[in-house]
Amino acid sequence: MTHTITGTMDGRGLRVAVVVARFNEFVTRPLLDGALDTLRMHGVDDDAVTICWVPGAFEIPLVARRLADTGRHDAIVCLGAVIRGATPHFDYVSANMAAGIARAGYEAGTPVIFGVLTTNTLEEAIDRSGAKAGNKGRDAAAAAIEVASLLRQITAD
Repeated sequence: MTHTITGTMDGRGLRVAVVVARFNEFVTRPLLDGALDTLRMHGVDDDAVTICWVPGAFEIPLVARRLADTGRHDAIVCLGAVIRGATPHFDYVSANMAAGIARAGYEAGTPVIFGVLTTNTLEEAIDRSGAKAGNKGRDAAAAAIEVASLLRQITAD
């Protein structure tokens, strides 16, 4: 018989950290607001949320990994916005940041959720931070709840 385990959207009792880049704050602030609203909506207590501001997206993986290593959080949500410009800077920042976020979660065994926008234009970033294309901060927070819930169930089995 097949045994299926699925995460739930019940955030009660979860402890979540959010690492958010200050660079492009006009985009990252709405991402953070959306993430916090989603966490609250699904039962995560405000006192169980830690917010860490970092200078830019490149610094997100280090802080996410350090938070994961403490064992005090059930999930880490990473929020930022890297917008393509005229130089290869976008490619270096986005590739290394994405790899670092993934590595932080894999190595620490804690869900480290990628909620960083990597867009070609400012308009795309604005659209994804609460305008036409929804709010990717909300999506990242929902993923954090679901994956943390799933891991709890796996551990309990």
